[in-house]
Amino acid sequence: MDLKTVFRPTRKRIAVLGAVAAVSALTLTVTTPASAARAEHRAAGEKPTVVLVHGAFADASSWNGVVKRLQHEGYQVVAPANPLRGLADDAAYVRSVLASAKGPVVLVGHSYGGAVISEAATGDPNVKALVYIGAFLPDKGESALELSNKFPGSTLGENLNPVTFPLPGGGTGTDLYIKADKFHDQFAADVPKATTDLMAATQRPIAASALEEKATEPAWKTIPSFDLVTTQDKNIPPAAQRFMAERAHAHTVEIAASHAVSVSQPAAVADLIEHAARTVTH
Repeated sequence: MDLKTVFRPTRKRIAVLGAVAAVSALTLTVTTPASAARAEHRAAGEKPTVVLVHGAFADASSWNGVVKRLQHEGYQVVAPANPLRGLADDAAYVRSVLASAKGPVVLVGHSYGGAVISEAATGDPNVKALVYIGAFLPDKGESALELSNKFPGSTLGENLNPVTFPLPGGGTGTDLYIKADKFHDQFAADVPKATTDLMAATQRPIAASALEEKATEPAWKTIPSFDLVTTQDKNIPPAAQRFMAERAHAHTVEIAASHAVSVSQPAAVADLIEHAARTVTH
């Protein structure tokens, strides 16, 4: 696999800063303390569980700023470790996490995590919304690599470090890391370098084969979808993100941010998730 031809560098696109539409707060008419308590209980009970699935070169801590905001608003949040070993296996793992959640779920995926949630949510009636954050939304038969190569704009391939690892059944596979000295500019140019140095050291690699694995039946065809397009993204070209979002008929917001938008602008990410939650549960 020639990663440099898969992720081709190209001209910089003009960043467009989008704002998540504000949603007015629900006003309750209170007559007695008891009725207020019952109304508050009903409102709290309507909030879905939010499941956050990270992508390649990151871990669950990349959601910390988003989790803090969602928890403050009363949401139950789960941010599991995405294995990053293969699309089918990763989706199966996320399905096991979904099975443990009670009530409705808003399922969120960043980057390669978007492909994972598209697989994991298929046929799950509890998943009420899918939220894609600078993410892949593959259709049946497509892979993440194929979609990255569909439009110019990514400089990821030239900044990857492939490392061989042993497979459980024998043989070897290839893990992909972003080179530590390239991590800031490639992955998170709008995050302070002191933070990205830590992110680079703790990044979780993805098996190259996971990026080549083809999707089956995507859940975005049957579940309402919301998409945050990151216009300064050097991993997934903004043009590719727009193409996938439009094809999925997703409610789309654009923001001038790097691929690591959940770290650099967690409030914008949390706002879109909350908008999705309110849209599908009220």
